[in-house]
Amino acid sequence: MRLVLICLLAWAGSGPVVVRDVDGRSLSLLSPARGTSDLLFFVNTECPISNRYAPEITRICSEYRARGVNCVLVYPDTTTTAAMIGTHRQEFSFALGVPAVIDRNFTLTTAVDATVTPQAALYTPSGLAYRGRIDNLYANVGQARRTATTHDLREALDAVVVGKRAPVTETEPVGCSIERR
Repeated sequence: MRLVLICLLAWAGSGPVVVRDVDGRSLSLLSPARGTSDLLFFVNTECPISNRYAPEITRICSEYRARGVNCVLVYPDTTTTAAMIGTHRQEFSFALGVPAVIDRNFTLTTAVDATVTPQAALYTPSGLAYRGRIDNLYANVGQARRTATTHDLREALDAVVVGKRAPVTETEPVGCSIERR
């Protein structure tokens, strides 16, 4: 009986999460259609580490779009507004056409178990394929390398888009803590 209850609880949380982006479009996330993937980037307008990753996030979204990867910027914050996100996206040259979601109630943050910004979560029709850092540019907060030497997210994406399992499914992200109020 206990095992059945645990399985039911796990199953209940595994469906899509429907949200509205800052432009009013409805998005169904975390349960993509066959042949596609959802890639969520948890970012914050005030986090310098998150902002430093803006060019790489833009490159990843641009390069993998044609391979069925749907990127979404997720702003886990109760005070961020659509206007602030518009300014942030323009100031840091985020890719056009990448939806942005304000996660005021921390629905996506909780579903993904995101803890810092920036953090990536890659979902396939089978479920969570990768969660963690984009690369190893930061060893710790305040300790950046000149360049990244491992590209964990890209390695996961390269595997997933050809139908394979990500070589590493989880890494420890480095960034600004997500403050859930």
